[in-house]
Amino acid sequence: MRQAQHLALAAMALSLLAIPAFAERTLVPTLGRSFNVCPDRPAEPSWMQEVPLRQAYQRVLVQDIYRTQNLERIVESGNCDCETRFPSWDAAEAVFLEHHASDERWEMLEASDSYNRRANEVRLEAKAICEAAGNW
Repeated sequence: MRQAQHLALAAMALSLLAIPAFAERTLVPTLGRSFNVCPDRPAEPSWMQEVPLRQAYQRVLVQDIYRTQNLERIVESGNCDCETRFPSWDAAEAVFLEHHASDERWEMLEASDSYNRRANEVRLEAKAICEAAGNW
C-alpha cells in the first residue's frame, strides 16, 4: 500500500513537471513589436532604450508625456489619423529635457503621476474618436 502511494505521488509529480516543459516549448517569445493599429509608429529615441534599469523612471516619464500629448492632441483636433495618434517623439522629448531632465527621481515620479491623470481625463473621449477612425 505504501509503495502504491509513493508510485502515485511520483506519477503526479512527473505529470506536473511535464506541463511547464510543454508550455515552454510552445511559447516563442519575440522582442520585435508589431501593431494592428498604425504599424508604422516611430521608435522611441535610442537614449530612452539605453536608460539604465535604476533610472527607468526617466523613460517612463517621457512615455507618459508622449501619451498625454497624443491623447490631448486627438481630442483638441477631433482627428485620430496615425500621424496624430503616434507622431515623432520630438515634442515629448523636448518637454522632458526642458522641464524635467534635471529633476530628482521623486519629482519625475510626481510628474509622471500628473501626466497620467491628464491623459486619463481625456482618454475616453480620445478613444471614441479613434474607434470611429478605426485606429484604437
